[in-house]
Amino acid sequence: MWRKREKKAKKPAVILRIAKHYGWTPGRIVSEILEWAEVILVAGTMAVLIMTFITVRMHVPTDSMFPTINGDRSLLKADSFFVDRVTYYFRNPKPGDIVVFRHEQYIRTKAPVADSAAELAGMVAGEIVTAEQVPAYLGGRAMFTEVAINSYIAALPEGAPVSLRTAQGNSYDLGLKTSEQTLEEFGIRWKVKKIMYVKRLIAVGGQTVQIRGGDIYVDGEKLEGERFDHYYYSDGLGYQYGVEPTLVPEGHYFMLGDNSANSADSRYWGFVPQRDIVGVPYLRVWPLSRIGVM
Repeated sequence: MWRKREKKAKKPAVILRIAKHYGWTPGRIVSEILEWAEVILVAGTMAVLIMTFITVRMHVPTDSMFPTINGDRSLLKADSFFVDRVTYYFRNPKPGDIVVFRHEQYIRTKAPVADSAAELAGMVAGEIVTAEQVPAYLGGRAMFTEVAINSYIAALPEGAPVSLRTAQGNSYDLGLKTSEQTLEEFGIRWKVKKIMYVKRLIAVGGQTVQIRGGDIYVDGEKLEGERFDHYYYSDGLGYQYGVEPTLVPEGHYFMLGDNSANSADSRYWGFVPQRDIVGVPYLRVWPLSRIGVM
């Protein structure tokens, strides 16, 4: 005679089994609270792992990549998409890729090291060294990123004067360079706040890049194809990189926006280090009219 199969009893939550193992049996209400706490903890942990290693969502508030990617500061028309963080675990970024990366929004000072050149020069906590599209100046040269600042310091000869003018317009004489390789070695301590950018990768470490006549040349050869079918400007105020033949340092990348007339990119602030690469856009989810694989 056929008998209905009995349902298996639901196993108690792991946290309750652990409690029972150690001789504690909570009441019904406490048990429910602990079960929900376990669910929330597991879900939160999975979300963090996914956002850290697999995918992340971003939107683009500017038109720097138009028409490939739409931007709108009102967010009503701005493209919103998911970013694949897995691809670059298996291959390196290559020219032509659309790449999401982290870029400095601002560099803000902490209290300087006691008795350091920075403290003696009068620098205090809260100074904005450089901010998004607002440079600091070292030796009269505009600097937008931590990489650019420290590369400049490292390249100075011993005995060269080091002076810093921050984004807030304050000037600090840090004395003469001796063995310092970074601005921090003058006693400046800072916090770097980064946000996500999306641009097209143009050249990788070891390649030489130049924008000429609206076209891009890498190692002397013009980049061809639909991905590079844009006019690239090289005569704007503040352009420092790629206007003349520029060697991209190893472990770094040269990035440009497809909408070259309206893009803060490597022409201003230089190179993106490998550690700041996030991934590749793969699925547009907003606006509804543009939903689809990118």
